[in-house]
Amino acid sequence: MEKNEIYEVKIEDMSEDGSGIGHIEGMAVFVKDTAIGDTASIRIVKVKKSYCFGRLERIIEPSPYRVEPFCPVAKQCGGCTLQHISYKKELELKKDRVISCLGRIGGVEEPESLLDEVCGANSPYHYRNKMQFPVGLRGTFSGTGGRRDYFDTFSSRSSTVLGFYAGRTHTLIPLEECKLGHSVNKCIISAFTRWADRYRISVYNEETGEGILRHVITRVAFRTGELMVCLVATTEKVPELDKLVSELAKEVERYRAGGNNASLKSVMLNINKEKTNKILGDKTVLVNGRDYIVDYIGNIRFQISAKSFYQVNPVQTEKIYSKVLEYAELTGNQVVWDMYSGIGTISLFLAEKARKVYGVEIEHKAVSDAKHNAEINDIDNVDFFVGKAEEVVPDWLENGLGEYDSSSHSFRRKVDVVVVDPPRKGCDEKLLETIKNMKPGRMIYVSCNPATLARDLKYLLENGFRLEKYSVFDQFSRTMHVETVALLIREI
Repeated sequence: MEKNEIYEVKIEDMSEDGSGIGHIEGMAVFVKDTAIGDTASIRIVKVKKSYCFGRLERIIEPSPYRVEPFCPVAKQCGGCTLQHISYKKELELKKDRVISCLGRIGGVEEPESLLDEVCGANSPYHYRNKMQFPVGLRGTFSGTGGRRDYFDTFSSRSSTVLGFYAGRTHTLIPLEECKLGHSVNKCIISAFTRWADRYRISVYNEETGEGILRHVITRVAFRTGELMVCLVATTEKVPELDKLVSELAKEVERYRAGGNNASLKSVMLNINKEKTNKILGDKTVLVNGRDYIVDYIGNIRFQISAKSFYQVNPVQTEKIYSKVLEYAELTGNQVVWDMYSGIGTISLFLAEKARKVYGVEIEHKAVSDAKHNAEINDIDNVDFFVGKAEEVVPDWLENGLGEYDSSSHSFRRKVDVVVVDPPRKGCDEKLLETIKNMKPGRMIYVSCNPATLARDLKYLLENGFRLEKYSVFDQFSRTMHVETVALLIREI
């Protein structure tokens, strides 16, 4: 098989990044923009030892699951990978991926029989509460092979553009709106580009390091409608910032007048002078309003600042946390440990039904935010620790740092429920060993990566736990990312 050769291939599966997978002469080939069930003509663009990559030339016979993308630049943009596949099929692909990983990697027998629920989104669009738009200039996105009619019409209206980078490039794809972000973002893009053009504010150039405007970050509280706009610039002295606030306020008010829930509560400025791909700098200052917005998950109130971590899909997040609460079966007398507790979202959600909740998180700022969130919700049965759980918990177990039991005049060190919500790399093996030694009656594993979930389950199943059931959640619609909540019961 040689580069630039053209083949006909049947797409049989989908990869983790949303590429179609077929086989040519026994070798796997990955092809972006194809759907499972497509028969396609492809051109080989890269050949490895045991697999290769192809570029779609044309669809010979379309898949029955193929649909017209909702966004005009879905093919070019690096954000979505599944807009050309029906949402029903997307959910099926995600479910199958979890089942496959649990069986193939985790050694779970008949994993499909333990599936509790597949929870799709109310809508697979406009679900994100946070967006990060790079700033560019008209003309910097030519040559992308995209929809020229869309680009030409867009560029005729604005010299400054906001958008996303094309997949695996720094070629900016301009947007009037993102179909995954909250619909108010269309107003923000319009106000910002109009302001930047009118007052001729320079745009940052990655190659030279010159220019002012780098990124625009938006955060929207879905429940309250509160909105934050954070401008990332190379200087604290951005010209005509008061005019930007005015433009934003007018656009948001126009959006609100259409019957939408939105209120501009915060305009922030982040200063990033470094010649780097890192989006945020160390310094953030208030331009107008207050330096946070307020949102809720369930009955828990959260203050969200420019740098706060907060789940980007609040509607699905509440469903996930409700499932965690359901699996925990709390009656008011349990001690719960929440590993990788972040800003305390799960911990505070569980505290209402638990006797005591302990959260462990390695990031100091996240722990500070968690304590503040507990305070503003008047929750006093939660403690947060800074550090690695595999170091904090053994110290707690060995040295009696637990809850004091007045009836026995001793510290209560029994752990009833453990919750883990690790990053994509999964749990550290030392943490899994620590959980084994804690001997909780129940363990709930919240995962954003089926492969590392399955790997960790294999260890737990070999060390005294049984997988009782699990549920699959579509947290990031129109991508191949999937969330899983698994319940394990300790047997020995």
